[in-house]
Amino acid sequence: MIKKAIAVMTSGGDSPGMNAAARAVVRTALFEGVEVYGINNGYQGMVDDDIVPLDRKSVSDIIQRGGTFLGTARCMEFKTPEGRKKGFDNLVKRGVEGLVIIGGDGSLTGGSLLSKETGLPIVGLPGTIDNDVWGMDYTIGCDTAANTIVDAINKLRDTASAHRRIILVEVMGRHSGWLAMMSGIAGGAEYILVPEVKFDMDEVCTELKEMYDAGKRYSIIVVAEGAGSAVELGKIVAEKTQIDTRVSVLGHIQRGGSPTVEDRMKASMLGEKAALAIISGATNVVFGFNEGKVVGVNLFDAVNNKKTLDPELVRLSRVLA
Repeated sequence: MIKKAIAVMTSGGDSPGMNAAARAVVRTALFEGVEVYGINNGYQGMVDDDIVPLDRKSVSDIIQRGGTFLGTARCMEFKTPEGRKKGFDNLVKRGVEGLVIIGGDGSLTGGSLLSKETGLPIVGLPGTIDNDVWGMDYTIGCDTAANTIVDAINKLRDTASAHRRIILVEVMGRHSGWLAMMSGIAGGAEYILVPEVKFDMDEVCTELKEMYDAGKRYSIIVVAEGAGSAVELGKIVAEKTQIDTRVSVLGHIQRGGSPTVEDRMKASMLGEKAALAIISGATNVVFGFNEGKVVGVNLFDAVNNKKTLDPELVRLSRVLA
């Protein structure tokens, strides 16, 4: 059944390209003659009834902006069946017949629960810089974040070389090492520490000492936050090598910034796909990219399976270190 009204929301950690995806959802739906509502501040806005109609002007001048014009927030109430029913009722009273959720694993999990309990059709788009959604090799925002990290590594390399230092760079990735691995390889890091791969700090420190004794001027170590605190690891490196060591924790700068061409284009393509799918009656599917093509992954499979780090990336990082 063709839908007459849909809603779109962003949830979880913001990622560059969310605005491009939401813009595409809105403009595609309007092009098809379908009403569109925007849910402000994620699931909190759904529960609080902070839901507004959107038109073409609502999404003008946002494709180049990071963050999300709809906002995002944590919502403990939505984690309860009563909270989800409250949010659903707020959608129903506006005639909303389907929902597009742009967010990461946790956000999509919330959507799957909402769909199971209420029957509301849900289509998800993977908006997370961690690139950790199962069934796809790209999530909205990961390319921009990786480029931000590489830019930081480039700058840190200059000062590391000048002072003959070791610099540890901590990047996001509590459970996934994709960001660290990609940016570390692209940034020419000597070591990349990720939660998926065991490492021996004694061995790392011994190798660093040997390289410096042989004349090496600097070293960059990229650390995913899930692999350990770069501050604490930096203390170990400094103590065991006796080499001047510094730590840079990049933090939330990785989430911001104008999205790259790749993130704008892919987010726009996914946004159109999601809008057309939800309008035509599809449900419980997440659209992403895999090997350069748009793929649809079952929503429940996407949230119940764990994505693994490509072993080829791990191998390449060791070869090129």
